[in-house]
Amino acid sequence: MSSSRVITKKSAADFEKMKIAGACVAAMHAAVRAAIAPGVSTRELDEVAREVLAEHGCRSSFLNYGGPQNPFPGVLCTSPNSVIVHGIPGDDVLRDGDIISIDAGAIYEGWHGDAAFTQAVGDVSTEVRTLLEVTEQALWKGIEQTQAGNRLGDIGAAIEAEALVHGLGVVREYVGHGIGRQMHEAPSVPNYGRPGKGLRLKAGMALAIEPMFNLGTADSNVLDDGWTVVTADGRWSAHFEHTVLLTKDGTYVSTLPEPRLVPKP
Repeated sequence: MSSSRVITKKSAADFEKMKIAGACVAAMHAAVRAAIAPGVSTRELDEVAREVLAEHGCRSSFLNYGGPQNPFPGVLCTSPNSVIVHGIPGDDVLRDGDIISIDAGAIYEGWHGDAAFTQAVGDVSTEVRTLLEVTEQALWKGIEQTQAGNRLGDIGAAIEAEALVHGLGVVREYVGHGIGRQMHEAPSVPNYGRPGKGLRLKAGMALAIEPMFNLGTADSNVLDDGWTVVTADGRWSAHFEHTVLLTKDGTYVSTLPEPRLVPKP
């Protein structure tokens, strides 16, 4: 999914609308989490999310994304096992021992929220459980560095460090991004980098922080549907994401069930 090159600064009023979009995404996550179980299809999960969108008076950020030639057909990206991102909801049925990454986006009065999680379906191996835990932990390490005055490299370095400790592959072709009136805005937010390098972050920015770690190689391939991104070696992948709003008081995580401010250190 491509991004605009324009870095936009949001007002407090803009942030309030993004918080509403974020609350809808959090509700989509909660409903889908509760529905994930062996025997459930990814299409059924998508239907659950559509109901939540309607209840919250929001539109999907994902549905028909990409234009008329190859529009994305779901309101969720449903990415099981070796699928990194952009999996299309369909007839695939979850089995005990699988994992599934769920990415959801919502629009409220033109403003977007975007977040993702990966969940185990039943019992999984210790290796896979560690993959999920480390990827989520890396997300929070990145969010801690997403503060006005820091640089993009601080975010990427914090995320990458978590992967390196555990020998996980850091996906490089797909990264975090700015977000606002468009789901994908500048700047790109890589999950790797050097501390103190890159764009300086400022209050009024909104970013989607989203590490994607693989058990094996970081390399990926895109399937013939033009959307589904899989690991090159077939090993499993995890994906976690939150939308964060940079304010003068700290960073507000808008896509949590109970949103919270991460204060400046």
